[in-house]
Amino acid sequence: MTIQILTAFPGAFDSVFSQSIIKRAIESEVVKLEIHDLRRFARDKHNRLDDTPFGGGPGMVMKPEPLFRAMEFLLTGLDYKPKTVLMSPQGTTFNQAAADALAELSHIILICGHYKGVDQRFIDEYVEEELSIGDYILTGGEIPAMVVVDSVVRLLPEAISDIESAMTDSFRDGLLEGPVYTRPENFRGLKVPEILLSGHHSKIAEWRRQQAIKTTQTKRPDLLTDN
Repeated sequence: MTIQILTAFPGAFDSVFSQSIIKRAIESEVVKLEIHDLRRFARDKHNRLDDTPFGGGPGMVMKPEPLFRAMEFLLTGLDYKPKTVLMSPQGTTFNQAAADALAELSHIILICGHYKGVDQRFIDEYVEEELSIGDYILTGGEIPAMVVVDSVVRLLPEAISDIESAMTDSFRDGLLEGPVYTRPENFRGLKVPEILLSGHHSKIAEWRRQQAIKTTQTKRPDLLTDN
């Protein structure tokens, strides 16, 4: 998989992408991850990426020229169209189903919005989908892009040592994951449920299913309503 990110702040990604699963996925070439500095595609002496909005009003808008040049650069030589996603508060809320869908693709371009927003002409021309990580405002699209990359990369079979673990995480089957336990069996008088020590795999699976339902009812009843 190839993931390319267009951003005004490329340094924001350094620490996140040099750790854990993402780092290993890059080193093993499971994913090719490229961070492209939008200022490279600006042409004025100050490398400006924003300007005031037509019609007046507060805030600044990302200019179309650097974005168009950046996309033209990324698309040069390709005989296919990558999935192009703008990280935006106006987007569809990113969830596990969206991560699953993106993980099936071979090439994704993530564009980090900033300032008041992105010139609509660029969105109309290039953006296939807009994604948001929640109903709140962040400084820019960099953190949402990190969330998307982390969520997608961990779904790649070659990127994680135990893919079955990823397939049983919260939000699978519309449920949260129930409680989990590890050694020691008895810690300060707090014991692991007996069923988990029984060795009866079918009974353990059913217990975990019931615990997942109970956890979802308690913490996120809206998920049960939606399903």
